[in-house]
Amino acid sequence: MCQELIDYFRDQSVLILGFGREGRSTYEFIRKYLPQKQIGIADQRSLEIKDEFVDLFTGENYLEAIGKFDLVMQSPGISLRSVKIPKSVEMSGQMDLFLRFAPCVKIGITGTKGKTTTSTLIFETLRAADISTCLIGNIGVPVFDSLEEIEGKTAVIEMSSHQLEFVKASPHIAVLTNIYEEHLDHYNGMMGYVNAKLNIYRFQDENDFFVYNQDQDLRAFLDLNDVKAKKIPVSAKDGDNSEFLAMLGSLNERLKGKHNRQDIYFAAAAARCLGIEDEAIRKGIENFEGIPHRMEPVGVFKGIMFYNDSIATIPESVILAVEALENVDSLIIGGMDRGIDYSEFMDALETSGVHNLICLPDTGHSIGKELIKKGSGMTIVFADNMEQAVSFAFELTERGKSCLLSPAASSYNTYKDFIERGEHFKKLVKEFRW
Repeated sequence: MCQELIDYFRDQSVLILGFGREGRSTYEFIRKYLPQKQIGIADQRSLEIKDEFVDLFTGENYLEAIGKFDLVMQSPGISLRSVKIPKSVEMSGQMDLFLRFAPCVKIGITGTKGKTTTSTLIFETLRAADISTCLIGNIGVPVFDSLEEIEGKTAVIEMSSHQLEFVKASPHIAVLTNIYEEHLDHYNGMMGYVNAKLNIYRFQDENDFFVYNQDQDLRAFLDLNDVKAKKIPVSAKDGDNSEFLAMLGSLNERLKGKHNRQDIYFAAAAARCLGIEDEAIRKGIENFEGIPHRMEPVGVFKGIMFYNDSIATIPESVILAVEALENVDSLIIGGMDRGIDYSEFMDALETSGVHNLICLPDTGHSIGKELIKKGSGMTIVFADNMEQAVSFAFELTERGKSCLLSPAASSYNTYKDFIERGEHFKKLVKEFRW
């Protein structure tokens, strides 16, 4: 067990900020090894915790508890953009302390899109190479949940910007897939978001590896001369990867599109940093079963092929999915407005080959109205909810073609998260009746 981590908690007053999945995981870890340590738990929601060694801070002023503690374990997703943090307070989280104290080799993957696919491909490749590994982090498994059995393993860790915001250590192998506008409502502008992402490499040294996207101009965000690790550029251009593609043979059907091919190249580059041979990489790609809510086939219903791409919360992902699937006749878009610029997205839609645009609140309605003003050649309809959107999809989509839910926006105006949105879409498609 991580005795250093236990001692780190023992020697400071600790506040768990946010009591969702990760907050509960932190609480359970502290209670297991420090059962009588007095700690604080702060959450906007009302909480009932039967523990005499817990001080609760709830309600709209819960963030005021931050200044009362030495160490604050922030749960991902809690925005502190308007909070002044006292200098005496150390802001941290599970990802920070895992990177600092867990006794294992760490491969970290971040980026606006492609994190989950790249992480899963690396994990499958390590398994194919008979390397003891685990897949944790933003993929849905709090990193503390693996601490008891992590020693000697290689941890593949999907890292969100929220998890990286306060880290003071970096993984041995850092993979940065791309950077686009997202989560602007959480940070003070784009650079706050970018700065959190870039912590993935900031604490590396010359013995580490930084795998990055050569095809994206990153100069606006970082100076590669500041990167101390060995730099591994990755290009998605097939001409640069012809030998590798020949080795792979036919690609896995769940990895359609150039964006998925690029994720394959990221995974291969990370695996090679560990000396893994190409045959294991090929097997890992072959074993990939797809990611729920990412270009996920729902099935053929009334002659229409439906795809669930609810995880696509930015415009770039939507266009890549449309290009990869090739025969998208109807596209369902829309969600919470987070201040993303959709002007280029609207231009791309006009030349995408999509005939029917089904628009959900809030961003979908705004985009649809703007396209109508511009004289769009698409059929544009406005749905108040997912039930109406699915009904429009069955009415408008040409038989033999596809309907794609790929919202280009987050789900929080209507759903708990993109998973709930995707599951609702799939349920409605399967249950639809004329």
